[in-house]
Amino acid sequence: MPGAGFAPGTSASGHSVVGVNLGTIGIWTSYRPFGVERADEAAKLIEHLGYGTWWVGSSPHVPEIRPVLEATSTLVAATGILNVWNNEPGDTAAADAALRADFPGRFMLGIGIGHPEATSDYRRPLTAMRAFLDGLDASPTPPPVEERCLAALGPKMLDLAGERTAGSHPYFVPVEHTRFARERLGLGKLVATEVACVVDTDPTRAKAVARDYARLYLGLRNYTKNLLDLGFTEDEIANGGSDRLIDAVIPQGSADQIAEVVRAHFDAGADHVCLQALGEEGIPRESWTALAQALID
Repeated sequence: MPGAGFAPGTSASGHSVVGVNLGTIGIWTSYRPFGVERADEAAKLIEHLGYGTWWVGSSPHVPEIRPVLEATSTLVAATGILNVWNNEPGDTAAADAALRADFPGRFMLGIGIGHPEATSDYRRPLTAMRAFLDGLDASPTPPPVEERCLAALGPKMLDLAGERTAGSHPYFVPVEHTRFARERLGLGKLVATEVACVVDTDPTRAKAVARDYARLYLGLRNYTKNLLDLGFTEDEIANGGSDRLIDAVIPQGSADQIAEVVRAHFDAGADHVCLQALGEEGIPRESWTALAQALID
């Protein structure tokens, strides 16, 4: 099992994918569970435990990543993801350049199209994403292609990710999607898969946490279409999701059991897996520690 770090610009299998050393294991969380005022505390813990990257969730703007980088010395920070509807390409490129100037080699710009349910402006997603990328590239300081990625699920967005960025950052996906993304992108492109998980050996309690988390995403058609495309049925998506679906997307159990699923993502072609620990109040110190012990050399 690879540890948290490998040579910059390479994947665990040695092929060139990205201009930032993400490591193989990262953390995905927004500031919401513990407050932005504790971002430095969380960042220091993530770095101390050996994780390579913190993917900051809940659609942050680029300047909101700065506390993570200021609090640490080697940790990479990424937007997971920057929403194109809430940001202007020119402003994003300028903020990106400022952050990279202060913290070279430590920032990944993750970009996403969001969800049609979340904005009245939502229109043709591929057209909008291409326009945003065009805007970035037309700026005086365009973010490096190898230091940006897309939240891509479907084949056309994956193709765009491969053409215009380092690769993809899939979210709320089973192992089958990681395999599909790798096949679609081919070697030499990033697959950085988010895996939400519940470190809890009480199966009833863990399943309840997983279902509560899944409820939002099972109401968003970007995610449900992806699951249908991967072979899940409408019945499995309805009523909070079948046990098979919940277990495939959100592993639960001991850290060692969750590590088995993470390894399956690597076997399917992931370069990097970022873990979103659910069910622990505040900074999920116990979950992050247990997962690090199970997954990081």
